[in-house]
Amino acid sequence: MKTKIFLITMTSVVLMAFVDWQDSENDTNKMEGPWQLRSIHLYEDNKISDSIVSNDEYKQIKIYSNGKVMWTRYVPKDEDEWFGYGNYEVTNGQLIETLEYGSAAMMKVIDTNRVFTFKLEISDNTYSQISVDAKGNYTQAENYVRIGH
Repeated sequence: MKTKIFLITMTSVVLMAFVDWQDSENDTNKMEGPWQLRSIHLYEDNKISDSIVSNDEYKQIKIYSNGKVMWTRYVPKDEDEWFGYGNYEVTNGQLIETLEYGSAAMMKVIDTNRVFTFKLEISDNTYSQISVDAKGNYTQAENYVRIGH
């Protein structure tokens, strides 16, 4: 009897791990391609407190391909250039970007932090990367729409 319970438990664990792995693989595949920032949500107490909508004065594009990410931001009123390049992975509902290099302004950020971890909410044509603080509270979300489809 103990052997049957052990085998059922182990089978359940393996199946759950496989389902989690498949979900991560599906989310990774969904990330592939170009995305344009549509809005940014700022949070207080895990509720949206403010929204910023992208327009011609503020554009940001990200491209995900074969485990690589590249992004660029255009802000005509900002003298700094903003772009970055690195690796990405999707695992356990998280988007993890590890930047290798970027513009001079971005290199100042990369020098102190090169790994960026976000909660990921993704569908076929939209995704949100949500910054979460040490207490698990949402602080900011970047909301993207797929382009080129």
